[in-house]
Amino acid sequence: MNSNAHLNQKIYVAGHRGMVGSAIVRILQSQGFTNIITRTHAELDLTNQAAVQAFFAKKKPDQVYLAAAKVGGIHANNTYPAEFIYQNLMIEANIIHQAFESGVKKLLFLGSSCIYPKHAQQPMAEDALLTGTLEPTNEPYAIAKIAGIKLCESYNRQYGQSHGIDYRSVMPTNLYGPGDNYHPENSHVIPALVRRFHEAKLTNAPEVVIWGSGTPRREFLFVDDMASASVFVMNLDKSIYDHNTDPMNSHINVGSGSDITIAQLAQAIAKTTDYQGKITFDPSKPDGAPRKWMDSSKLNRLGWQPKVDLMQGLGLAYQEMQAREIPTN
Repeated sequence: MNSNAHLNQKIYVAGHRGMVGSAIVRILQSQGFTNIITRTHAELDLTNQAAVQAFFAKKKPDQVYLAAAKVGGIHANNTYPAEFIYQNLMIEANIIHQAFESGVKKLLFLGSSCIYPKHAQQPMAEDALLTGTLEPTNEPYAIAKIAGIKLCESYNRQYGQSHGIDYRSVMPTNLYGPGDNYHPENSHVIPALVRRFHEAKLTNAPEVVIWGSGTPRREFLFVDDMASASVFVMNLDKSIYDHNTDPMNSHINVGSGSDITIAQLAQAIAKTTDYQGKITFDPSKPDGAPRKWMDSSKLNRLGWQPKVDLMQGLGLAYQEMQAREIPTN
């Protein structure tokens, strides 16, 4: 299916040490791509315009996966809003513009489900973008991600015909898996609970208390499925991509297609970690949004489906956490 010339394309993966970027590198390598370019933050500061310009002028990649971002949970977003909006705007503006300047025709920007309004209808379809107010705690990050989508669309609209520019965007749901962040304060719900249940098992704790009522519903996608969707969307025939998107609503959602309650998630993680104690909920603590579920029907119609179910994915994530020997309390 793939010619050797196709497999030898120069592909720059920005953010290759992150959870999604490292998964994209794994998928590309598994598909036989041999010319993958990466740079650590120490080697290339993506917020530095001159450094990014010099990198693109020298390397001239054929394709770019823009998975680099400053990310964090609610606490980090609330504490460092200036850093979240500034760094993410700079990273995407520098990469997208310098990609264009150096002749890159194909680029994929990775966004986030937080781009959608706080009270968006469920499941959240692509056309919900910019129809309402954002969730206040991560608004700076969401605004930066929306700007990334609009950068891609604007370069397509201005230079698509004249320069053959084809810059695309995908919006993942909540991701988990190898390379996740298990920090006690700054991690997302799956790594936070995997760590807590693991520690509770080690200490024979009689119960694990979980914030909130346990009733909110969340959707989760294994990160390698997200990476396979990213490569799938990047390589979709342009006529098919254009037929299924609009010039000013061109992003595509990527989700697992189903969601579960936090209580069901806790039970699944207890089973995965073999924790035998009691699970209780503290309804005096905040629940967050009642539901966050992505409409991925567009991507499914185009021919992509996730492969890893939640129980299998949780097992793989737990194995990887233990292999990393992350220190416990």
